[in-house]
Amino acid sequence: AQERGDLEAFIASAATLIARTVDLDALLALGRTAQRATAQPQRPPAQRIAVAGDQAFAFAYPHLLQDWTAAGAEVLPFSPLADDPVPDADLIYLPGGYPELHAGRIAANDTFLNSLKMAAETTDIYGECGGYMVLGQTLTDADGQVHRMAGLLDLDTSFASRKLHLGYRTLSAGTGPLSGRWTGHEFHYCTTLRAEGEPLFEATDALGETLPPMGLRRGRVFGSFAHVIDHAP
Repeated sequence: AQERGDLEAFIASAATLIARTVDLDALLALGRTAQRATAQPQRPPAQRIAVAGDQAFAFAYPHLLQDWTAAGAEVLPFSPLADDPVPDADLIYLPGGYPELHAGRIAANDTFLNSLKMAAETTDIYGECGGYMVLGQTLTDADGQVHRMAGLLDLDTSFASRKLHLGYRTLSAGTGPLSGRWTGHEFHYCTTLRAEGEPLFEATDALGETLPPMGLRRGRVFGSFAHVIDHAP
């Protein structure tokens, strides 16, 4: 949680509250009777994977990056906030995070944005949640200021009007670097003002109810609000 300067104090306060108000012994007993989940190591979607990582792109699941590396893929970190150019790679991955808190800096970082646009001509790009928003045309921050983004998807998003979207998802993509069936998690307050184009995922919720298609794809650019976790059975 790089956006919190008071993280240690916050965790200590939360721990005190939980210890005072939650029956931890009962909670642990319930956990011992639950079915243990097992996950297969994730195959890397490409050999050389450029992964954005900084305060605006901080939410990449560690197990995915670890599995990719263990399988022999090369993970190439870079920082859009530092205006790094996108590394030469077979896949560019923009994880979730907090681009809305840094939208002005991202919009001004022409080295990053221009290199991302050039890479889209020859390289697959995948963005999830915050990364998905950056692939769009505009991002409106909580103060109502509109910031230009990469313009690689026909997407406009806004935090000026917030609405919580939360839940586990089962996702199915017929094409792209994440083709196949996946489990995922959706958590964001962003409102979609406009999303035009071909959807990326068919989706159901945790109860198996069909949801509207999620995300967008255009050419070699793919993205959605879902954070992919694991292959779905």
